[in-house]
Amino acid sequence: MSVLPIVTYNDPVLREKTKPVEENDQELQTLIDDMFDTMYNSQGVGLAAPQVGKKIQLFVMDADGITDELEEETSHGPLVVINPKIVETTGEKVKMEEGCLSIPDVRDDVVRPEKVTIEYLDRDFNKKRIEAEGWESRVIQHEYDHLQGVLFLDYLSAFKKRLHKSLLKKIDKGTLNIEYPVVSKD
Repeated sequence: MSVLPIVTYNDPVLREKTKPVEENDQELQTLIDDMFDTMYNSQGVGLAAPQVGKKIQLFVMDADGITDELEEETSHGPLVVINPKIVETTGEKVKMEEGCLSIPDVRDDVVRPEKVTIEYLDRDFNKKRIEAEGWESRVIQHEYDHLQGVLFLDYLSAFKKRLHKSLLKKIDKGTLNIEYPVVSKD
């Protein structure tokens, strides 16, 4: 297991739609383990395959760190999510602050549905269906967006995007000091 470099803002792979995972092989299992190592090393709660340069429908997540602090929220624990499909979103639209390992130091409010139901394959290719709410729902929706080539910045107004412009330029040029391994901008 190893920590992989994370792809950062303006890398084209972050804007591409991903392809379904077809085969459960050792390469996939190693990638899953490496993605968990990378996510934990970067103090993230989710990591999608495009963020490590892979154009496949896979993300890993662990919202336990957040939900453990909130008595009213629960989590399904660390999850491996392969070929997910959002079945339904319900509840109120809730505004919460989001960030992204591919867009370090940029955080802003994003409005998303409170609850999500997804169907997916787990790391053993077993079919699963879960309903999530609160932070766990938000992480799922955020990581699912990565598989569609969508970034949380896409939900922001033009004004909000302009507020982050100088920081985004630093990320794009590779001049921002980031405390975890990232793909070089050279």
